[in-house]
Amino acid sequence: MSTGGAESAAAEAMASEAYLAGAAVWEARELVAELCRHFYLQGWVTGTGGSITVKANDPAVPLAQQLIVMSPSGVQKERMVAEDMYVMSAEGKVISAPVAKPWPYKHPKCSDCAPLFMKSYLMRGAGAVIHSHGMETCMATMLNPGAKEFRISHMEMIKGIKGHGYTDELVIPIIENTPYEYELTDSLAEAIAAYPKATAVLVRNHGIYVWGDSWINAKTQAECYHYLLDAAIKMYQLGIDWTTPEHGPINSAKRLRSVASPGVPNGCHTAKSSKHCVVLDIEGTTTPISFVTDVMFPYARDNVRKHLTSTYDSEETKEDIKLLRIQVEEDLKIGVVGAAPVAPDDAGKEEVISSLVANVEAMIKADRKITSLKQLQGHIWRTGFERKELQGVVFEDVPEALKNWQSQGMKVYIYSSGSREAQRLLFGHTSYGDLRQFLCGFFDTTTG
Repeated sequence: MSTGGAESAAAEAMASEAYLAGAAVWEARELVAELCRHFYLQGWVTGTGGSITVKANDPAVPLAQQLIVMSPSGVQKERMVAEDMYVMSAEGKVISAPVAKPWPYKHPKCSDCAPLFMKSYLMRGAGAVIHSHGMETCMATMLNPGAKEFRISHMEMIKGIKGHGYTDELVIPIIENTPYEYELTDSLAEAIAAYPKATAVLVRNHGIYVWGDSWINAKTQAECYHYLLDAAIKMYQLGIDWTTPEHGPINSAKRLRSVASPGVPNGCHTAKSSKHCVVLDIEGTTTPISFVTDVMFPYARDNVRKHLTSTYDSEETKEDIKLLRIQVEEDLKIGVVGAAPVAPDDAGKEEVISSLVANVEAMIKADRKITSLKQLQGHIWRTGFERKELQGVVFEDVPEALKNWQSQGMKVYIYSSGSREAQRLLFGHTSYGDLRQFLCGFFDTTTG
């Protein structure tokens, strides 16, 4: 190593040691101990369960490189002090461990939640993560044992969750519990990836993981989540539907499963349906609106240039470009905001594609329901589903409802502004498998 390189490495090592021994890390240690005592009184970390981790906030160090302070495993959280904490690198490597205490204390061990905490740090750029065993976080997952999501709407405390307002539907993914905490790592990562708007994941019969940009954000969101989960449990006890805006009686809520079958799961019976066909929309009916707005649309927007470039000379893409040209010409005539002339073919491939991308991005931003856009999006999504970069999301009661309707001899159709191909792709690649077997047809703006 050169003299300059050695000096640089030495300076870096000294800086790291200074950071580790500095005020930021020590304050983070004290903070975690304080939060553990506070959350113990809330019933979130009793019986040595639950855990907390925060980034050691040093303004001179980028968030992604900040050291991580984490509570140990299997200890009484309300009795911990700053010296009991683990300190880890930004990549999750332990660089400082607590000193062992005499019997009856256990030998120190880093939190079993560590690999799960790291997923929140690395995938979401979190500044803090809380794992709670609060009773409400466990019981809320039992309200519907087969549900893969917890949903609640029109509650004031929803405003305390990042990216949500009073009228929004809050969706928390639910993953299945495992005998050992570390075995949850992959399913937690999958849930984080599948729900980009979520800041929490529920673990059935276990608890909840909540993350935020800072410890304050993680704490206040965790408080809101616990409030909302507790509210749902109490509403259930009173027979009130927490998932609907009107919060009416559960037995009169207009949910898919309530009309899906003359013989409902609890043994009650309703009058035989006189309906022969059912026509369903997608957004908000079979599929969360958030999946379309937060996953599907961004995927099409981010991949439009790549798609047009790789398929430019195909007959399919030539037809897509033709339809887009016609639409843009009409938009220019009537002064649609965002419309810009499409470069002529003789201007060259790159010029044509760049002008098309600008128009498509404007159309997506304006959420326009036009055939030319929907057709192109369908072709982009097809590639995403084929590459397994996309997976269709439906509400947990949809598969059962479709099966029950089919068993009654009822025909089920889909009508949506999305292209028929996009509809087939969504229902053909869901986490419940291929649901197209239960559908008799698809309609879009060209056929409906």
